[in-house]
Amino acid sequence: MAQTRHSVCALDCPDACSLLIDIDETGHGSKLRGNPAHPVTRGFLCGKVARYLEREYSPDRILHPLRRTGKKGEGRFTRISWDEALDEIAHRLKSIATEFGPESVLPYSYAGTMGIINGSGMDRRFFHQLGASRLDRTICSAAGSIAAMETLGAKYGTEPEQFPHAKLIIAWGANILGTNVHLWPFIVEARRNGAKFYTIDPHQNRTGKLSDRHYAIRPGSDTALALAMMHVILAENLEDRAYIDAHTEGFDALKEKVRQWTPQRAAELTGIPAEDIVQLAREYATTEPAIIRLNLGVQRSERGAMAVRAVALLPALTGSWAHIGGGFQLSTSGAFHFNRTGLERPDLQLTSSLGREARLLNMSQLGDALTKVADPPVKALVVYNSNPAAIAPDQNAVRKGLRREDLFTVVLEQFQTDTADFADIVLPATTFLEHSDVYLSYGHYHLQMARAVLPAPGEALPNTEVFRRLAAKMGFEDPCFKDTDEDMIRTTLSSGHPFLEGISFEKLDAEHSVRLSLGDGPFRPFANGFPTASGKCEFHAETLDYQPPVESRLGDKNLLASFPLEMITPKNDDSMNSTFGVRPTVDAQTAILTIHPLDAAFRGIETGDAVRVFNGRGQVLLKSDVAPTVARGVVSSPSVRWPKLARDGNNVNMLTSQRLTDKGGGPAFYSCLVQVEKAGD
Repeated sequence: MAQTRHSVCALDCPDACSLLIDIDETGHGSKLRGNPAHPVTRGFLCGKVARYLEREYSPDRILHPLRRTGKKGEGRFTRISWDEALDEIAHRLKSIATEFGPESVLPYSYAGTMGIINGSGMDRRFFHQLGASRLDRTICSAAGSIAAMETLGAKYGTEPEQFPHAKLIIAWGANILGTNVHLWPFIVEARRNGAKFYTIDPHQNRTGKLSDRHYAIRPGSDTALALAMMHVILAENLEDRAYIDAHTEGFDALKEKVRQWTPQRAAELTGIPAEDIVQLAREYATTEPAIIRLNLGVQRSERGAMAVRAVALLPALTGSWAHIGGGFQLSTSGAFHFNRTGLERPDLQLTSSLGREARLLNMSQLGDALTKVADPPVKALVVYNSNPAAIAPDQNAVRKGLRREDLFTVVLEQFQTDTADFADIVLPATTFLEHSDVYLSYGHYHLQMARAVLPAPGEALPNTEVFRRLAAKMGFEDPCFKDTDEDMIRTTLSSGHPFLEGISFEKLDAEHSVRLSLGDGPFRPFANGFPTASGKCEFHAETLDYQPPVESRLGDKNLLASFPLEMITPKNDDSMNSTFGVRPTVDAQTAILTIHPLDAAFRGIETGDAVRVFNGRGQVLLKSDVAPTVARGVVSSPSVRWPKLARDGNNVNMLTSQRLTDKGGGPAFYSCLVQVEKAGD
């Protein structure tokens, strides 16, 4: 049957990648996948595709406010009106704040929508005015963000449009085909121009299989590899002394520090042969221009911030920041200098009954927040743009907290997720197809506005309207609670920063996608210095060091004796964390554990076998995929499955810990020791 292909701007994606949906002549969709023909989105959505998405998901949508009728976790509800729901929420929040103090209320949200005003607009104002506990939103990129700021002074990087100029591209912990698809066409163009493409990753994923060379690094050992590369570069005088002298600080101390980081020492830690480390360092330092695409998986290790710092120092040693197509990219989000203060209004905390800045609770330790935090304890939880009963680490602790009968839980959702099953009140929320918003990116430098292309189904409302109405029920009188969505967008754009100069609400509304005001030519953020205190890349060699994570093959020997396999849980190619987890194809993809043939043979495991993966925190049943795409001693399972769809009701976050990264308070998802055994049928 003939098919017509339509491009769609997937604005809920952090990189705002284009997608393709193949639609046959009957109008039914057959496939949703990355679109290599659209490297940067254009801020529009095909109406036919939008209607397809509506048909695809509408049978499962939450269309009306719901009140719990069963036990927490059972997911049994009855329909109520919006007034009933908001009256009950307002009454309970007021009562809880009066009895226990407003900090006993905890919001929990992240990136279920990437829109600015539906992600951090009226909701932040509401909780600031209430005096609720603040949420430290660390679940994704906290460690890497801190490291980038310490090293570079800003969360900037090389723009994707420059990648075709590169002669060597290193994807370091970056599954570009799965999680950074808009960059792939530029890499293809670079390779056609003669560039080499290398990957460094514990798992040889789709991207690794297409690379010219793959380096199978052990989980959490990236710092050791970066330091050894510095050792080779400096020992062989391959550095760019002119760039170093002009734009860096602390070079002599760094040179002395890395003397001890020989390739042989790093080989023992990383699993990469010493001769391969030497070859990689030489080629990186002598190829011009060379670029490193580092992604966020590297910083989801116990030593994640140090790893990002070390890798980010490499282009300063080689001077590749000076070249078009050279440098480094982790995130571009720091270039979107919005008026966050005006949008979120943290000053409202001072006019709340609390009268001061509220305490800060780490979302990566939600289990502890709900079961151990006191003075005051968390008595109300409001979840939106997130699914903590799937995505938060140490799920046994999280579920214990969510089951508390004395915890009043409100969930804003489109689908009945595992988290919604624990709610007292569920409110129907719109998707990005059904509300207007503006979107930044951390993979390019285009600011986008998207208008709603579908009417909201049932009684679903945008987050902005839910919190606007709830503020009225609570009696909040500040004029900001009457701001329209357009008012909030205009406030967001009003920072006065040069990067936003000339970008108005009207321009965005007319053009949909506008490049930040970065100048007419290629954006080279650190060609002539850094926005640090010294104006230079500060090596701080005295703080550079590496120690294997506690949960690793070279970590805690007692743990290793019982749980000898290092487990990583990288992002699934066809979903976004738990988003789209309701789809059977996504559920099947996130039910797999890849294990090395030798590790499998030792345990009597063959491809397709049911396996029990366990450690001291919990267990999960998965299906085995025996393949050499992981090194011996490493297992990999894509995340994040909806636990309710698994036969044992668990996902891989039963195994991950609440241990935090070295800086930033991020989750150490990829520092996790487990054991695997055949589970039978």
